[in-house]
Amino acid sequence: MSPALKAAIENAIQAATDEGFTITSASGTGGGCINETFLLSDGHSRFFLKLNAASAQAMFCAEAEALETIRQTETLYAPAPIAQGQAEGRAFLVLEAIEFGTGTDDSWQQMGRKLAELHQHASDQFGWNRDNTIGSTPQYNAPNSNWATFFREQRLRPQLELARLNGYHFARAEALLNAAEILLAKHHPKASLLHGDLWSGNVGFSVEGTPIIYDPASYYGDRETDLAFSEFFGGFPLAFYESYQNAWPLAAGYEARKNLYNLYHVLNHANLFGGGYIRQAENMIAALTQQ
Repeated sequence: MSPALKAAIENAIQAATDEGFTITSASGTGGGCINETFLLSDGHSRFFLKLNAASAQAMFCAEAEALETIRQTETLYAPAPIAQGQAEGRAFLVLEAIEFGTGTDDSWQQMGRKLAELHQHASDQFGWNRDNTIGSTPQYNAPNSNWATFFREQRLRPQLELARLNGYHFARAEALLNAAEILLAKHHPKASLLHGDLWSGNVGFSVEGTPIIYDPASYYGDRETDLAFSEFFGGFPLAFYESYQNAWPLAAGYEARKNLYNLYHVLNHANLFGGGYIRQAENMIAALTQQ
């Protein structure tokens, strides 16, 4: 970290907190494939830092806004955004530093119940007031009152177009878009406030067991999309799902819609990482179009 970047981060923290802060240690935390991350300390206070190229400033602004929106619901806990800015060709986002512990069954039950409460916060349209990112991929959020149209045009079509630009050809892409429209035609969900990227790598628990969510890709959409992706990489404990269902049961047809919703993430992984995700996307498209 250059002296100029270090000074810019210190000044941003001082301006946000109205307290002095001089970085005496910056320990890399690892674990991320998009940003560099560090735990900053002055010997008394600690902050979590994300660093990226200056072009990532908009991504950090959107993340900070999503975290603050989630925090205002007073449902699931999200780390507080402290400061952001750029210097020396780098963008930075400073967040509250959290000491993580291990979740118990009670913690997972609370996570399920609190997620249902988060989803009760709704808008009259699907989307968000700005575009953001899913991973490092642009995620488009132009508001729409029709969920089927929103998901087809703002989620599936951009990923399929990006795949084409990346040289991946999904032969039944148009058939998939038609199938999505048919599958969702009679499904009219509430436009719920979503985490947007809810998997095990983006949730945790404080040392006291309080459930915490972070790294959001928030927008207003079908709450089932959060539940669907939570199942994708091995899933959460059964206590989480039982608690959510007790708080707000899912509508009939979820099992069929789940695969369509998770295809969005598989396409995104195919565009980001290639490899086996391409074949997985092909297989999911074939199943959804019954070919």
